[in-house]
Amino acid sequence: MNTEQFTKLIEAIVALIQALGWPLLVLFLAIYFGAPLKKFLSNIGEFTLKAGTSGLEATAKRQQIEAAALLGAASASKPSDASGVKTPPDEEKAREIANVVSQAVKPNSLRRLAEASVLWVDDNPTNNLYERKSLEALGVNFTISTNTDDALEKLRSYKYDVIISDMGRPPDKQAGYTLLAEKQKLGDKTPYIIYAGSNLPEHKAKAYQKGAIGSTNNPQELFQLVLGAIQSN
Repeated sequence: MNTEQFTKLIEAIVALIQALGWPLLVLFLAIYFGAPLKKFLSNIGEFTLKAGTSGLEATAKRQQIEAAALLGAASASKPSDASGVKTPPDEEKAREIANVVSQAVKPNSLRRLAEASVLWVDDNPTNNLYERKSLEALGVNFTISTNTDDALEKLRSYKYDVIISDMGRPPDKQAGYTLLAEKQKLGDKTPYIIYAGSNLPEHKAKAYQKGAIGSTNNPQELFQLVLGAIQSN
C-alpha cells in the first residue's frame, strides 16, 4: 500500500472518523490490516487527514499507530482476568487503548518520553514484549534485568525514571517486594510498579502500602502508570 492508496482508504471511512474520533481509526487499521500495516509503517512517517467540510484535521504519527497496535496486541496476548473483574468487550477495549495512546502523544509528552529510561525486571522478559514495544514506539528506552541482584547493581550505577518488576522470580516468590525493599534501603526513590499476574484490589493495596506507585496485570493500566510517572518525574 502506497501513500496515495492509504489516503483513498482514509477518505472512504471519513464517516467513521467523524462519528468516533480519529484515534479509533488507528485501532481500526491495526485490527484489519495487521502485517500489511506493519510493512506500510516502515515506509511512512506520518499522514494528514482532512475530513469533509468540518475542518477536522489530524496528524497521526507513525509512533502513535505503532503504540496503539502493540498495546492492543499486548492486551490480546494476556489471559482472561481471573480476579473477578469483568473484561470489557473488544469495542470498549479498543476505545480504551485509543484514549490511552491519544493522551500520550502530545508534543511535550513525546519529548519527555524520548529522554526517559525504564528498568524492567523480569526473569522472562519475552512475556512482556508487546508492552515494552508499545512504549518504545513512543521513544521510551528500556534496560532489562532478569534477577534482583542484577537489578540492584544497575540501580547503583544508573538513575532510571521508572522501575517495573514482576512478582515471583525463583526461588523468591515475593521478589518484586524484595527488590522494592532493597532499593528503598539504598535511598532510591524511583517510581516502582509491580506488573504481575494479579489485579486483585488487596494486591494493589499491599503494593501501594509497601511503596509502589501501582500494581496491575493490565497492559493499558501499566502504560498509563509508566507515562504518568515519567511525565511527573
